Amino acid sequence: MNTVNVRGLEIGAGRPKIAVSLTGAAREDLIAQARALPGLGADLAEWRMDCFAQVENSAAVEACLRDLRRSLGEMPLLATFRTDREGGSHPLSAPHYIALNEAVLSSGQADLIDVELFSGGDCVPHLVAAAHSAGVRVVLSNHDFEKTPLKDELIRRLCRMQELGADLLKIAVMPRCRSDVLLLLQATEEMLSQHARKPLITMSMGDLGMVTRICGGFFGSAVTFGSAAQASAPGQLPSEHLRTLLSLMPFPS
Repeated sequence: MNTVNVRGLEIGAGRPKIAVSLTGAAREDLIAQARALPGLGADLAEWRMDCFAQVENSAAVEACLRDLRRSLGEMPLLATFRTDREGGSHPLSAPHYIALNEAVLSSGQADLIDVELFSGGDCVPHLVAAAHSAGVRVVLSNHDFEKTPLKDELIRRLCRMQELGADLLKIAVMPRCRSDVLLLLQATEEMLSQHARKPLITMSMGDLGMVTRICGGFFGSAVTFGSAAQASAPGQLPSEHLRTLLSLMPFPS
C-alpha cells in the first residue's frame, strides 16, 4: 500500500494520524479553533464547511481559507462539505457542491478535499481530476448513519473509491450491535490485505463503535477523528485523550 505525504505528514505509516474538525459557524470561531489545534494533539485539521454560516458566499469561503492557512502553519488542511444526506448540517445542490469545491481548489489553501462517493453524475470524476490538477489530494468518502452494510458491500465501496482515483478511502458506518463493529474491522483488514493501494480511513460510529477510533490502526485505518470543543460525528473522543491512548499502543512503523 502506498502512503500519502501531505506537508511532511505521512498518512498510512506508523500510528493513525489524528484529524480534528473545525466546526465554527463564524470566521472568528474557526480561527480560534485552528489556533488551539497544536495543543490538542491534532495532526491535521478538517474544516467542516457545512457548519460555516457563509458557506454559499465564495468570497467569504476563500477569505476563511486564507485565514485558516495562516493559523494552521504547516498543519495539513482537509476541506469538507458534508451533505445533509450523509450527516451534514446544511443542504446544498449538486451544482453548488461542485462550485464550492472548485472554489476551494482555486484558492490554493487546502491540501485535501473530501468528495462523497455517492455525489451523483460526473461529480466525483470531475472533482478528482480537478483536485489532482491543482496538486490537492482527495478523500473519497461514504457515511451511513443508519446501519452497517455487509462486509462485501463495504469492500466494494472502498474498491470503487480506489478505482475512481481517490488518494484516501474513507467509510464510516453506524453499528446496531457489537457484531457490526467487528464486521467493520474485518472489512478494513480484508481491504488492506487484499485490495488496498491507498490508505484507508474507516470507523464505526456512536458509543458502540468508539473502540474503532482507538484500535482501528491495527486493522488498517490510517486516520482517526478526535473532537475539540464540539464533536463532528457521534462517538468521537477528545483529541488530546485520543493522542494519549494511541501513544500507548505499539503500532507498526
